[in-house]
Amino acid sequence: MSRADIFHADFKARPFWWEAYAPTITEAVDLPKEARVAIVGGGYAGLCTAIELNRHGIDCVVLDAEEPGFGGSTRNGGMVSGGVAVGRKYTGANTKDEIERLYTDASDSFTLIEQMISGNAIECEWTKTGRFGGAWAKTHFAAMAKKLGPLNEYADSSAYMLPRERQRDEIASDYYFGGMVIERAAHLHPAKYYKGLLDLAQRKRIPVCGKAAVTKIDKVGGGWRLDTSRGSLEAGDVVIATNGYTGDVTPNLKRRVVPVGSFIIATEEMPEDLALSLMPHNKSVYDTRRVLTYYRMSGDRRRLIFGGRAKFSLSDPVETAPILYQHMLDRFPQLAGVKITHAWTGNVAFTFDEVPHMGKMDGLHYALGCNGSGVAMMTYLGTQTARKIAGVANYSCAFDREEFPDHPLYRGDPKWLLPVVGPYFRTRDWLDRKLG
Repeated sequence: MSRADIFHADFKARPFWWEAYAPTITEAVDLPKEARVAIVGGGYAGLCTAIELNRHGIDCVVLDAEEPGFGGSTRNGGMVSGGVAVGRKYTGANTKDEIERLYTDASDSFTLIEQMISGNAIECEWTKTGRFGGAWAKTHFAAMAKKLGPLNEYADSSAYMLPRERQRDEIASDYYFGGMVIERAAHLHPAKYYKGLLDLAQRKRIPVCGKAAVTKIDKVGGGWRLDTSRGSLEAGDVVIATNGYTGDVTPNLKRRVVPVGSFIIATEEMPEDLALSLMPHNKSVYDTRRVLTYYRMSGDRRRLIFGGRAKFSLSDPVETAPILYQHMLDRFPQLAGVKITHAWTGNVAFTFDEVPHMGKMDGLHYALGCNGSGVAMMTYLGTQTARKIAGVANYSCAFDREEFPDHPLYRGDPKWLLPVVGPYFRTRDWLDRKLG
């Protein structure tokens, strides 16, 4: 498959979402000398922490190493769920109460983002049409069916199983062995949602400082001193909200999150009849492979946005685009000849227990580890962290856990880990598909 076969003449190696809003430099925002709370990371979690702190009268500053929003918050697929992907490792061996808390609070993250969007009139193509999870193997269908009860009881998912013979009700493909339909799910334009949060923060006069990479954090008396590429400041509390871009400044947190590149392509505009036929009810789609793919239509339903783990290494999105294109054709052979206009990548932060985490380590607050469900979850963790700092949280949420597991062989550098994990996952996927 040559480049000429798949790339549009106007192809761009940048996010499709940036055609509507691209992160901009905010160097003009002065770096304050002090703040009650300093937030490191200007993505969804960082901005939502700041907005909630402001609501409680607590002054804060947001610091970002790049242009605010440059990372995963404007690069993701824009798919929003409420508990479906939380705690994938959790089985019947775990207590019912623990599973209930995880699902209930994950469900609350969906409620929160919906309220955030409607309450602040954020125009971000919010589309609450549900989600279809395609079963990669017959055994995966059975495993999904076992989760149905808890998802509906605790996460209010309005989910049901769709057998293979009815699969085309939701997707114009015979690729899967049926799957799960989740009615309480949505998709949005991630960059427009981010811009809505940034606009809200700016209206509240919260300083959001771009190109202010934090180089050192030191304990000073009862507070903290942060050295940045634009100067220093002092703060009473610090929140680390760097997710898939967590670095050497916080080594104990860095070794607890594994940044994995997720790759996405966007097609050119398709003929209306073809585009509307792919997902008749405009649901987003994901599958149960370990090396998963996920996809949805653009807001105008004319383009397919198709993402996945094309490689387990740092790669140029142009190099991985043909891999994703083939995955797309595997599911939709009818798209042969449709060109790609955009290809890009961004980091997703995975944790070793596959659960998002907030809490306090080495005296620093943190909100990390979206595990691929960051749009709603990072909105939620940021808000909950702010409520905790403000002293208004009336309970400890399920993701505020004492234990944040690490791995004895991992020190924060995924370069050796991912090339080992990738082939293992692919082999497991192949065996599952082969053996049924």
